Amino acid sequence: MDPFESFIQDFGALLESNPSEQVILDRGAGLLGALVQDDRWLPSSFAVADVERYRQYLLHLDPRKRFSVVSFVWGPGQQTPVHDHTVWGLIGMLRGAEMEQHYVRLPDGSLLPDGEPQRLETGQVDKVSPRIGDLHRVSNAFADRTSISIHVYEGDIGAVERSTYGADGTPQHFVSGYSNVENVN
Repeated sequence: MDPFESFIQDFGALLESNPSEQVILDRGAGLLGALVQDDRWLPSSFAVADVERYRQYLLHLDPRKRFSVVSFVWGPGQQTPVHDHTVWGLIGMLRGAEMEQHYVRLPDGSLLPDGEPQRLETGQVDKVSPRIGDLHRVSNAFADRTSISIHVYEGDIGAVERSTYGADGTPQHFVSGYSNVENVN
């Protein structure tokens, strides 16, 4: 069985026991960490960068919609706006590196950077959720090459209503969808 198929089976099995979010994030991070140690399993069609904006390719949607797996393909210098997820998520760096800046909301609703930016290197895994911290901006750490991360989210992340935020904290709602329309696993 190829590494991605094994990952999907193992992650599905993890969710079968209806574990707590903390168990999902901790054990799931181990599973994703093993997957992103080798990038040969990712088909080239899910690794194509766009010159204008990052791409989010759906790799797998659990038949019961318990989780989705996507590849984020970052062209040189590309970044997200400040955004949330509203669900738990795991981010595993497959190729290249990402920079992540967390934010906190002040009492007046505005946003303030929370700590120094963090760099996620190939093979490393990060966690997000409304419970542990969900508000951030992510960018390709490189100005001259593509980076790719593999994300695992609760539910169908392409259909979840989320928000981006201006500097004053004003939310703008969006549903991300996906960059591909192909049939997936």
